[in-house]
Amino acid sequence: MKFLLLFLGLAVFVWSGQIQAADIELPGISVSFADKAEDKTEIAAALKVLLGLTVLSLVPAILVVMTSFTRIIVVLAILRHAFGMQQTPPNTVLISLALFLTVFNMAPVFKQINQQAFQPFMNDQMQPGHAFDLAMSPLREFMIKQSREKDIALMIDLAGEEMPGTVEEISNFTLIPAFMISELKTAFQIGFVIFLPFLLIDLVVASILMSMGMLMVPPMMISLPIKIMMFVLIDGWNLVIEALMGSFL
Repeated sequence: MKFLLLFLGLAVFVWSGQIQAADIELPGISVSFADKAEDKTEIAAALKVLLGLTVLSLVPAILVVMTSFTRIIVVLAILRHAFGMQQTPPNTVLISLALFLTVFNMAPVFKQINQQAFQPFMNDQMQPGHAFDLAMSPLREFMIKQSREKDIALMIDLAGEEMPGTVEEISNFTLIPAFMISELKTAFQIGFVIFLPFLLIDLVVASILMSMGMLMVPPMMISLPIKIMMFVLIDGWNLVIEALMGSFL
């Protein structure tokens, strides 16, 4: 064991000496330890790539908590439950539809972020901190517009902070949960209005079956095709999407 430890120590010492003397080259990987002035540009580019990958890893969280995705997906999920179908449309279809509707609705905000923050930062015209502030500004405007004052006041009170004089003084850690609470409340309000016609059909069908003495027939078996036919006849998808997009104006 002692000889093995001595051998490993010598190997590490020799390897460290080789690292100081030359670069490491492996198949597909090249690591340079040279101290050159032009390496600063390469390091800056590598940091940009690292920052970009970090942002991409946070995109799902940003999409859920800072855009219109939450309201849209909740309303679509309530619509599916109103039909009485647990797996139709599938989750993949609902999430994909909500995603594209979110991109469509948030396109002006994303365009503003790209022009004001992302492109100048990628062209070395702006520092990361300043670019982040400019990127957050359109998102903050959108969230403040869609948030209720009562929800913002609640989060400020829970955080133990003083009531800000202007909306610019509201912190992101206070604004984001207030925005999500407001989105959930609005989504449930829209879902309640959507649910009422389907509930009425279920009640009518159940009453008719009971009056006919057909107690062994599940009301859902009769009401489901009626609800689907009604939804198709009134062009329900267009009405739901129009109501969703109109709720953000």
